[in-house]
Amino acid sequence: MAEAISQTTKQPNKFMRWLATLGNSFVSFFKKIGAFFVGIWNIMRNGNWKTRMSFLIMGFGCFAYAQPLRGVLFLLVEIGFVLFMTFSGGVYLSKFGTLGTEVQGPIIDETGVQVGMTKGDNSLAILLFGVSTILIIFMFAAVYLWQLRNAYDNQQKAEFGMPISGAKTDLRNMLDKNFHTTLLALPTLGILIGTLIPLVFMILIAFTNYDRDHLTPGNLFTWVGFENFVNLFAMKGTNSMGKTFFSLLGWTLLWAVLATVTTYIGGMILAILINKKGVRFKKIYRGFFVITIAIPQFVSLLVVSKFFSTENGLVNQLLKSWGLITQNVGWFENVTLARTMVVIVNMWIGIPYSMLITSGILMNIPEELYESARIDGAGPVTTFFKITLPYMLFVTGPYLLTQFIGNINNFNVIFLLTGGGPTSPDLMAPAGRTDLLITWLYNITVNGVYKDYKTGSAIGILVFIVCAVFSLAVYRNTSSVKNEEDFQ
Repeated sequence: MAEAISQTTKQPNKFMRWLATLGNSFVSFFKKIGAFFVGIWNIMRNGNWKTRMSFLIMGFGCFAYAQPLRGVLFLLVEIGFVLFMTFSGGVYLSKFGTLGTEVQGPIIDETGVQVGMTKGDNSLAILLFGVSTILIIFMFAAVYLWQLRNAYDNQQKAEFGMPISGAKTDLRNMLDKNFHTTLLALPTLGILIGTLIPLVFMILIAFTNYDRDHLTPGNLFTWVGFENFVNLFAMKGTNSMGKTFFSLLGWTLLWAVLATVTTYIGGMILAILINKKGVRFKKIYRGFFVITIAIPQFVSLLVVSKFFSTENGLVNQLLKSWGLITQNVGWFENVTLARTMVVIVNMWIGIPYSMLITSGILMNIPEELYESARIDGAGPVTTFFKITLPYMLFVTGPYLLTQFIGNINNFNVIFLLTGGGPTSPDLMAPAGRTDLLITWLYNITVNGVYKDYKTGSAIGILVFIVCAVFSLAVYRNTSSVKNEEDFQ
């Protein structure tokens, strides 16, 4: 009874600690913003005229203190930013709030013949370049503050008679002390351009009405706020989008659990059997399973889907020839059977991976633990649950979490085996009973009939939230994090 009360009191305490951590994060964020403006104010108040000129002319504080290389670079950044905002970024940013108002239309001459099209606005370009412009503004603000601090540091060094590094020192540091920064500059820029901008762009699509009716530049789309999320949760009708979403969300989570647990347990059992003392030809057995990994997954899945085809599938023909069935079995046409089949086929594909991972871990479990257990009279089952399984879960906890998140987004198995089917009148087209959220997202965005990008983006955001919340919650409670000292 006391333990039960203790467990119930621990949950609110954990929640309160989580709220406290979240609150501290917000406080820390606003403190950093406040420190940013305080720093600028201190530079303006305590800086001399050379430093204050840096507020207007970037790099002035570098030129004034014999740092021409830095001064030229800072000045070029300012000139480039002003030109960019004047002729490009500012134009897109001014239209960012409406995503364009001038609709493209035909140009008719005096005879009534169309001779061209007016330029008009392009909502997609405005959104993309608007996001890019905002990112460039933040980057410019960081460089602007950097050159202000550099000018103030130069002032203080000059006042105290300290040496100020010149161009040669800067170049030498770039190739020596700050070489890591030099190497990371281009990859960081690549991440910003190739990852951050597209990510923010696709998130913002969820707050617009961008779909197949707005694909051409002549059809502008606009901001709609949270309307897409409201529609996604709408529960009106038998095959409403809300019922479809929650149905697929439930199956997605169930599938992720089954796919992760079955492949992990299957791989562990297989590894234990192969590594058991007295088993011969262990390398040959492992080799057979490694071969299955070497075969591309999509090839294996397509072959399996043909084997279990309803009309001409090899499995149905064999069962008929053996007299076990009289009619073809629709392996992927019944909901329960189709879901069972995808789990079984996923085991066939995933168990070899788990077997290889767990084999290496099993070999590293100290033999003394098993000897002590046998002396104490523990049997194989007790030894497995008291020694093998806890050790395995400790080491492979992060791997299991990664597998679970990967199975939530496991596109290949579902798409190549069942195509999301069987269909159901209770689900909004094009969703099927074995569809995961990721395959449903693919169908409603790539399929030429739908091309519902706004809803697809909203689904993508929700999938990310589910994965992120689950990952953080589970990872913080895994033995790898909580009981790290127990396995040192």
